[in-house]
Amino acid sequence: MKRTLLVITFIISSLLAKAQDADTTNWTKGGNYAFNFTQVSLSNWASGGQNAVSGVTKLQLFANYNRDNTAWENRFDVGYGLSKIEGQTLQKSEDIIDLQSKLGIKASKHWFYSASLAFKSQFAPGYSYADGDTTITSNLFAPADLLLALGMDYKPNDKFSAMISPATGKMTIVADDEIDETSYGLDEGATTRLELGASLKTILNVEVVKNVGLTSELGLFSNYIDNPQNVDVDWKVGINMKINDFLNASINTRMIYDDNIKIDGSPKIQFKEILGIGFNVKF
Repeated sequence: MKRTLLVITFIISSLLAKAQDADTTNWTKGGNYAFNFTQVSLSNWASGGQNAVSGVTKLQLFANYNRDNTAWENRFDVGYGLSKIEGQTLQKSEDIIDLQSKLGIKASKHWFYSASLAFKSQFAPGYSYADGDTTITSNLFAPADLLLALGMDYKPNDKFSAMISPATGKMTIVADDEIDETSYGLDEGATTRLELGASLKTILNVEVVKNVGLTSELGLFSNYIDNPQNVDVDWKVGINMKINDFLNASINTRMIYDDNIKIDGSPKIQFKEILGIGFNVKF
């Protein structure tokens, strides 16, 4: 496990070192911070219900480098949210660490030879509350996914890209002894699972109408050796509606399917939706 963490640290450090050495005049940098808060308060409400309060905060940073035939895109997303329903314990509603980096060398007008790195995990413990039991199901680096991909990236414009990678390595990490590693496809007692396969990653970012933006990020992965027909799916869709310079409304969904992840003993489609109205600032 220590070797795995050292490899990840070395890769991230190398990318940061390269960024510091590069000519800053060729960089485009920025970010977005959002905080959404909701509250439900009921008193003598005939149709029933419970008082509830929740909040979600998100930070998105990007740094893109373009010079001659070289394009290097970097994105770092973090988010965390909590909800409290009257009579229940405080529960996590959002928790994500998402680092993505893609380096491309132009091959033709719309095609790039590309290499990409993606790392995903979460900050804090997550629990299952089924049948009154509280069972830990996730934690920092448990699980965590690391993808390294080589292939071709199709970029007809700045709104869409599709990276096809016939050589993709995927590592799943479970670095917490309290968590059942077999529920994430690892062998009993193991801390990592390695897979080799092919992947496809598409990104769409468009303005549908004025002040309404749509983003879609679809990731597919097929393991060459173990059931290649069972394709892993990770699809995120977001709609952002600008109210003014500081307020916005947003709808974000995420669907995941991975036949190595067992929920109640079997693989299932995971789906999450977050609807929020709140404070938003770009920089």
